[in-house]
Amino acid sequence: MQYEVEPLFAEPIFRADLSHAITPAQVIYIKNLAMAQNQTNLISEDRYIFEREELASIKTAVEEALEVYRSEVMGIEQRLYVTQSWSLINQPRVGMHGHSHSNSIVSGSLYYCDLPQPSSPMVFDRHREYRMLEINPSAGKRNIFNTNMNAIVPKTGELLLFASGLQHYVEANTATQPRYSIAFNAFIRGKIGDYRDVSELTLQ
Repeated sequence: MQYEVEPLFAEPIFRADLSHAITPAQVIYIKNLAMAQNQTNLISEDRYIFEREELASIKTAVEEALEVYRSEVMGIEQRLYVTQSWSLINQPRVGMHGHSHSNSIVSGSLYYCDLPQPSSPMVFDRHREYRMLEINPSAGKRNIFNTNMNAIVPKTGELLLFASGLQHYVEANTATQPRYSIAFNAFIRGKIGDYRDVSELTLQ
């Protein structure tokens, strides 16, 4: 039998090196932010850390990456801007629970300092809702069309951008040192919808 399999849709993961925008002083500053207990890991008490003057160069670099993502990946005219931003610490043997980001369009993770080795991956789930049936591919038959999960191993200084609705989690940190990162959400400004279809909405 002759046949073809073609992709209908793709889910992007945007990867960019922002190490040029991060100074050693900023690394120390972020590591010393006051932290609170999350479900399993630690999260900064301040959930708007990019508003701090000390992190201005990092925020600018993130905004530049969001602009590329908006223009080249999403292909939209509306502008993306950071809403909330926070730091995270995964201690040894600690991961992060599965979740997605509400009230957000694009989310990001920034690995602003050296990652412990081995580096625990972020795992993405293609399913965004409850599944009544779980029919998984056989061993050795997993591919981009049928896989339920995909794992990304981040690099030091790397920024990851992805759709906020994607379910994701972080595997347990198997290293002996903490795993540090920054996370943030982004939304859009501008007009959406259509004037003639009376669906126009201006987001400020």
